[in-house]
Amino acid sequence: MTAFSVLDLAPITAGGDATQALHNTLDLAQHAETLGFHRYWLAEHHNMPGIASAATAVVIGQVAAATQRIRVGAGGIMLPNHAPLIVAEQFGTLNALYPGRIDLGLGRAPGTDPTTARALRRAPDIDPDQFPRDVAELLTYFDEPQPNQVIHAIPGAGQKVPIWILGSSLFGAQLAAQLGLPYAFASHFAPGQLMSALELYRSQFRPSSYLAQPYAMVGYNVYAAETDAEARTLASSMEQAFVSLRRGRPEPIQPPIREYREQLDRAERAIVEQTMACSAIGAPDTVEREIRDFLEQTAADELIITTSTFDHADRRRSLELTAEVRDRIG
Repeated sequence: MTAFSVLDLAPITAGGDATQALHNTLDLAQHAETLGFHRYWLAEHHNMPGIASAATAVVIGQVAAATQRIRVGAGGIMLPNHAPLIVAEQFGTLNALYPGRIDLGLGRAPGTDPTTARALRRAPDIDPDQFPRDVAELLTYFDEPQPNQVIHAIPGAGQKVPIWILGSSLFGAQLAAQLGLPYAFASHFAPGQLMSALELYRSQFRPSSYLAQPYAMVGYNVYAAETDAEARTLASSMEQAFVSLRRGRPEPIQPPIREYREQLDRAERAIVEQTMACSAIGAPDTVEREIRDFLEQTAADELIITTSTFDHADRRRSLELTAEVRDRIG
């Protein structure tokens, strides 16, 4: 049985603010728990007018406090922005407060533009081997301390917080396979190498003390509504966000526009269609058919869905309909 989880980008809407976005996140997390979703992840992005989860560990703590059972984690922390020891201390603290409920997904991108990356004090020229070294260092902080170990993550040492490798290319798939860690592919916005990455990860996977066999999570956009047309309209808010990002002018989540794709020029429509290729948009029967086909293609162990709508009530309703589809799929 495929697990279903939620990725929340804490969307800030036009005319709204981060306070409302974060309150919506807490509400949606509680709703996802009630609906039986497996985990609830948040992502690190910086200098993005439409995303309120920049201080990801802080938001995770608030979500964990507002819920009782659902796993909560990062999808992900952009490790090059942080010293591994700091990340270990932050997530060791979260796991100490909410034992057995915290996940740590790691990415190697900055989660922002180059200028903001420099403001985060990230060196402009990154050694490609630094990310694997940082992951290995972070793993040691969560293991049982060794006799001659000088530096300890307190809290964190011995807690074995589950670490995931995130990616949208073959690099992350190969690293996750080599380290024997679970792998999550960002196909909800970068689907191009999805099938190649899954094949590489599964074929090269080495069992480890963390994981006996490969476990792959796949990102997927879901916009569910009462009709196909309504769902397509709801999805246009996210489609506008992708277009504005490609134009170099990111903005808060905009109100939906009916038949938005038809109003784009050929190049921008191609961007939207490519970016949103891994999506189910429609009434429940349409969403069920699309998800079944996608799971058959990918054999994903877990589907992590994301839905960014202008109206929070629409996002709640989409999640409800998605849960109904999940239960039918079994």
